[in-house]
Amino acid sequence: MAKDPQKPVDEEIERSERDVEPQPVEEPQEGTVEEFAAEIESDDVDVVDADANPEAEVLAARVEELEQALADAKDQSVRAAAEAQNARRRAEQDADKAKKFALEKFVKELLPVVDSLEKGLESMQELDEIHREGVSMTLKMQLDVLSKFGVEQLDPHGEPFDPQYHEAMTMVPNPELDPNTVMDVMQKGYLLNGRLIRPAMVVVSKSPE
Repeated sequence: MAKDPQKPVDEEIERSERDVEPQPVEEPQEGTVEEFAAEIESDDVDVVDADANPEAEVLAARVEELEQALADAKDQSVRAAAEAQNARRRAEQDADKAKKFALEKFVKELLPVVDSLEKGLESMQELDEIHREGVSMTLKMQLDVLSKFGVEQLDPHGEPFDPQYHEAMTMVPNPELDPNTVMDVMQKGYLLNGRLIRPAMVVVSKSPE
């Protein structure tokens, strides 16, 4: 009986199919999808934060700029108030000076009259007492009026010589007085509210040669 040539081939195929075992299908790992979704969401958040940071930086810079502008405005306001106060103080001082020294020219014009009364009183030593008393009262009234308006008389007889208030007409040796002492007043000086309007003309002592 002749062998069927196809049979060995069929047997070989069947044997090969038996040897090959079916491989199990790999199931998806648990939680893989959720973790992947979480990673995607986290990436989105990072992207949003990255996108939001530039805007936050712009807002922070704007706030800082406004705060600086406010500080500058406050500083300017304080400076303006200080300048206004200084200007008001200077105006008050100028007005006070103008008030105090407005009579300076008038007083200077009046001083020769006082000088004449004083000289006249000195020359009336030999005249009767009634005339002398009348001139003396007139002089006193004149000085009282000047005093009411801030005029002060300088009569530095016997005082140390002060170049700020005295004008030395001459220097005379005098062993009885200390050097630079006012030994005689040729013309009295005057102050107006503390300001010198006429120095006293004096004779000053010096050491004997």
